[in-house]
Amino acid sequence: MGFFSFLSQDIAIDLGTANTIIIHNDKIVVDEPSIVALDRRTDKLMAIGEKARQMHGKTHDNIYTIRPLRDGVIADFNAAEQMIRGMIKMINTNSRLFSPSLTMVVCIPSGSTEVEIRAVRDSSEHAGGREVYMIYEPMAAALGIGLDVEAPQGNMVVDIGGGTTEIAVISLGGIVTNKSIRIAGDDLTADIMEYMRRQHNIKVGERTAEEIKIHVGSALPELEEPPTDYIVQGPNQMTALPIEVPVSYQEISHCLEKSISKIETAILSALEQTPPELYADIVNNGIYLAGGGALLRGLDKRLTDKINIPFHIAENPLHAVARGTGIALKNRHRFSFLKR
Repeated sequence: MGFFSFLSQDIAIDLGTANTIIIHNDKIVVDEPSIVALDRRTDKLMAIGEKARQMHGKTHDNIYTIRPLRDGVIADFNAAEQMIRGMIKMINTNSRLFSPSLTMVVCIPSGSTEVEIRAVRDSSEHAGGREVYMIYEPMAAALGIGLDVEAPQGNMVVDIGGGTTEIAVISLGGIVTNKSIRIAGDDLTADIMEYMRRQHNIKVGERTAEEIKIHVGSALPELEEPPTDYIVQGPNQMTALPIEVPVSYQEISHCLEKSISKIETAILSALEQTPPELYADIVNNGIYLAGGGALLRGLDKRLTDKINIPFHIAENPLHAVARGTGIALKNRHRFSFLKR
């Protein structure tokens, strides 16, 4: 059997808008930003993941960086395929005469259309997948958090990723109600860029806005342990002279208000569609937050106060979906909710 395992490989891929995580043998072997740098003339792959992220916004005419996924779905087919292939190569560092045939489980947003699902499947097959299974993101998040998804009781998961926020009520190994909205980490970053331009007259790029969100991002204007102000440097819009602006978490909580309210509304609307028996379970068990957006300071408290149901943050929210995809890979013959 050892020889056959050499010929085939099982991997689980959490194909995210912001980060792509690959699990092999129950270990996270690749955790890289979902971004590639390509040569403009030949479309050859120059860099991938963290290396490409460092180039982002700093390239010259012959190189361009691209994020193949937008809003959780594949926006650039060629780049997505190169990215998946390049990341799979990172696992197989030792040179082989031929690449192994792959069995993959890939994560997709629960609001994906047939066309979007086909795009993910085709990209995975072109990158060497022989058997490709799909799992919906909230389902994977629930598995990764450690919930028993096949039990006859309702669990609600809110997965705030880079491109989409997935809200789902899960019971008996299926999704009962789900809501997938295209408001997530990327939109919060865009809000910060817009706010800095309007309020402080300073131009910031995507990477700087992301740093601001990580350092002083907050969902509440009053925090018990406030972070220190973050100093932003950049050109003044009017004069193009360099300026420095300290940014406080209160400002950021004010500028993210609109987007977070939309996420609140979506959670309420998903609860509205939930059958009453499951609703009772959710009130008792609480709602679970996963994804990078769950790390926003004060978000769990704000949602708990607003919706009157306790919110719990998964222990490692960034890797919850990937871990769940790994569990699905191991039990792929048992779980009936995986899509072929």
